[in-house]
Amino acid sequence: MKTVIYLVNIFLLTSNHLTAQIPDSIKFLSLDPKEFHNQYLKADSALLIDVREPFEFNGNRIRGAINIPSSGNLERAADTLNKHYTFFLYCTSGHRSSRVAVSLYDKGFRKLVSLKGGIVDWRKEGMPVIRRKIKKKG
Repeated sequence: MKTVIYLVNIFLLTSNHLTAQIPDSIKFLSLDPKEFHNQYLKADSALLIDVREPFEFNGNRIRGAINIPSSGNLERAADTLNKHYTFFLYCTSGHRSSRVAVSLYDKGFRKLVSLKGGIVDWRKEGMPVIRRKIKKKG
């Protein structure tokens, strides 16, 4: 009898721990540049969000992206975003967009995609970017 009670307690402790946290890999998709691009093109209601800082966004960026920096503005903007949209997120290397995806998931968003490797890998794959135009003096 003690063995059964012991096993039941172990089961309850481990099952409670397993359901308490959802792994990040389930909270959002992390896609390589070509698959990210293909899924974005297929999505009916989607937003492409660059979570980098404005000075980064003003350099190279993906066409059609809107800039909502992860440094605070996104937290405020989340309340105004439609949770039924699919959000395609990217940054420089993929770290910030992954963190933002987890944060948005915690706020009730369920359709989240992060660009694996960020815009760095996007450019390595030869995917198109909008380049900042340098103003000439004179």
